[in-house]
Amino acid sequence: MTKTRGEEEALARQALRSGATTIVAVGGDGTCSGVAAAILESGQRCRLAVIPCGTGNDFAKTLGVSGFTPSKIAELVARVEPTSIDVGLADGRYFVNSCGFGFDPSVLEATQQVRFLKGDAVYIYSALRQLFSYRGIKVSVSGAGVSNADRMLMVTVSNGRYLGGAFKIAPRASVLDGKLDVCFFADSNVLQRTRLFVGALRGTHLGLRGVSFSRVDDLTFAFAAPPPMEIDGELRAARSATVRLRCVPQALSVVAPPAALV
Repeated sequence: MTKTRGEEEALARQALRSGATTIVAVGGDGTCSGVAAAILESGQRCRLAVIPCGTGNDFAKTLGVSGFTPSKIAELVARVEPTSIDVGLADGRYFVNSCGFGFDPSVLEATQQVRFLKGDAVYIYSALRQLFSYRGIKVSVSGAGVSNADRMLMVTVSNGRYLGGAFKIAPRASVLDGKLDVCFFADSNVLQRTRLFVGALRGTHLGLRGVSFSRVDDLTFAFAAPPPMEIDGELRAARSATVRLRCVPQALSVVAPPAALV
């Protein structure tokens, strides 16, 4: 049982030193990310399984175990062969699902003030509030088919398809293809932002005006100052104004239902 943020990594490292070959993370995306990071940094052969009980549970959706009971997860652990999936590396930090800049971390920060909602509703409510006030970010990028992304509402780099529980932010993403899906949302007026919001909920935003998409294995962002980042549902500060991201193919062994992963 964790008592402080980040303690799941220390507990996972302790389990690995004790010879654990499977670790079951009980929690949300942040917990899964921390346990995955401990496994990856150890270099040991260890499977990650997930009992979802967080806010968005995006990684659990990717694994196809959203809504699974502990007994169902135990059954999978006992009988299913593991699958090796890709992970991302952002600013020296591993991530299993997503990394975002701009509107994304701004919304995440806003969710920390919401006490009267639970689950997907927390992100939807916070995003709607930020939609009319967030001012955008200026960023340049190399390695994603463009040389300058200019002023953006948001930039997301995805390994999985989901963000914030309700948003299908990377509808074409796969954790098996050795690539990260990068989506650029140009800054725009309130009407266009509303269209982007609805499109992202449905996973139809890639065809909208002001949205560009690229699939990459390595890219670098340059900001005016070290930016706030969303990494697997956790708010972090980048170490410098230049942030490199890359895909690490088939790096993490996970437990998932047969044919659930794409």
